[in-house]
Amino acid sequence: MGTIYVTQDDAFIGKIDERIHIKADKQKLLEVPLIKVDGLVILGRANFSPALVAELLKRKIPMSFLTTTGKYLGRLEPELSKNIFVRKAQWSVEENTEKSIHIVKAFIRGKLKNYRNFIKLRHRQIPNNRLQNSSDKIQQIIDSLDYKNNINSLRGLEGAGSAIYFGCFDQLIKNKQFSFSTRNRRPPTDPVNSLLSLGYALLRHDLQSAINIVGFDPYLGYLHVSHYGRPSLALDLMEEFRPLVTDAVVLNLINNQKLNPKDFITEPLSNALSLTKEGLKIFLRSYEEKKQSKFKHPVLKRQCTYQEAFEIQTRFLAKYLMEETEQYPPLIIKK
Repeated sequence: MGTIYVTQDDAFIGKIDERIHIKADKQKLLEVPLIKVDGLVILGRANFSPALVAELLKRKIPMSFLTTTGKYLGRLEPELSKNIFVRKAQWSVEENTEKSIHIVKAFIRGKLKNYRNFIKLRHRQIPNNRLQNSSDKIQQIIDSLDYKNNINSLRGLEGAGSAIYFGCFDQLIKNKQFSFSTRNRRPPTDPVNSLLSLGYALLRHDLQSAINIVGFDPYLGYLHVSHYGRPSLALDLMEEFRPLVTDAVVLNLINNQKLNPKDFITEPLSNALSLTKEGLKIFLRSYEEKKQSKFKHPVLKRQCTYQEAFEIQTRFLAKYLMEETEQYPPLIIKK
């Protein structure tokens, strides 16, 4: 089953024996054995029982809260892992030291290489000078990473690479009903940005869950600047997965016409775009299918799901920080 997504307003989520039971208007919506659940995400308004909360905490199953537009609100999380040694290793690495610079370079390299592989795939399908130029420019940034030894400079390169990618993102869209000009959020005001923001919010839930399992402090990252209440390490580990999971889901739904402009509604006050109930179900189903899809992990040389890869990559980071390995290998998938 994986993650359960609750989108029905005023639904009630309870526990009956060893199962999660969800109902609305006195009708059963879903009943799933707890043993098959690794996360619960509530989008919108829903009620839940104290017995459910106690059981989720006992089983170390996180529960996250999002608005219907995909804005992340917070999460109910089990007690932090007892592995204090992972957190000690994490806290001991200061900014602009050899280890922190290595980690930041790896996060950026993984993200930009996956961006470039996406662009190259589209260019092979339909040759396009704009895509070729974007691919070449991102490769130049990747090559320049080795010559930067300051984290602020590296952050600048990451920003430049992302700008190039989103500058040609419209070329990755094959469906003429959709267009993309620039990345916007808080709130997203067009369909493509609405889907990206929702997907990244779900990805954050998944990476933060993996971080908690491994035993890291989610608020101390290396690439993302620390701010009060900001899970910087979750945002760091998300980077290499953004194109592999969220962007892949969004482009699949758009290009294969599984969603259309009628699946979106505009919020009256904020002008934010969000999915209709039916559109949201389609998106969540596709996102979960992507998480459970398998690929050959380039380091482990075996099949795994993206859901498993979230924890695998987090454990790779722990091994590097605890000096059990010589480097952190970002997840890079060739298309």
